[in-house]
This record gives sequence, C-alpha cells and structure tokens, in this order.
Amino acid sequence: MTGPAKPRANPALRLALIRRIHSWLGLFIAPSVVFFALTGAYQLYGLHESQPGYQPAPLVEKLGRVHMKQVFQAKPKRAAEPAKPKAAGPAAPAQAEKKTEVSVTILKAVFLIVALGLAASTILGVWMAQAYGRDKRTGWILLAAGAVLPILLVAL
Repeated sequence: MTGPAKPRANPALRLALIRRIHSWLGLFIAPSVVFFALTGAYQLYGLHESQPGYQPAPLVEKLGRVHMKQVFQAKPKRAAEPAKPKAAGPAAPAQAEKKTEVSVTILKAVFLIVALGLAASTILGVWMAQAYGRDKRTGWILLAAGAVLPILLVAL
C-alpha cells in the first residue's frame, strides 16, 4: 500500500522566485560589470598608461588602477633599478612576428566587441528589470548599493 501523495511545490512559483533572485543579483552587480567592461575595453589598447606622445586623462589612469589593482591612488614610485641587458637570442623571423601582430590585433578587436556587448547587454538588463519588474523600489536600492558600495570601499 502506498501512503497519501505528497504535495509538490508549484514549479511556476519556483521559477518566479529564481527570476526575482536573478534580477536582484543582476541589479546589484550591474554597475561593477559595466565598469569592468568599459575599463577593460580601453585597457586592451593601453589607453590607461602614459606612452611617448600620449598622456591619458588623470581619471582614466586612476580608473585603470581600480580595475587592475583595486586602488584609486598610486603608491609613490621607488627609485628604479638599472635595467639589465637582455641576453641576445636567435632572431625570430619577421614573418612570424607579422602573423602574431595580426592575430593579436584581431583578438583585441574581438575582445573590444565582447566588452562593449557586455556593457550594452548589462544596461539593457537593468532597463528590463526596472521596466518590467514588480518591485522597482528594491531594484533602485540594489542598483544604488551596487554603485555606491564599491566606491566607498575603494575610497577607504
């Protein structure tokens, strides 16, 4: 003999809860995702570092430091040690260098598209969560907390 059937949870309610948690998490991390996507995009091309003939805006340098080292201000530089001469190895063929340059250039372009797509997709996700979600106030609170909390932690 079998006992009485156990009541099962409604799968639609479970899915609704999972969607709501997904929205809340997405809204909280969205500012950081957009930040890392955009700062990573300009770091692909070294736009966060000074180079001969190019000086980035101070804010760009500082945001690059936040992305890489999680600090806004740089530590004072120590006196540099004299550079050691590199040992001369066999010369690489010019054709192999050109092939590597082309593949790196294409890879950087692909990663730039990925970074911009990630930022755009995240912004669209925030818009969808706020436009079609039930609890807009909670959404705005989570979005603000996700933007303010990292700024406060970096400032400390």
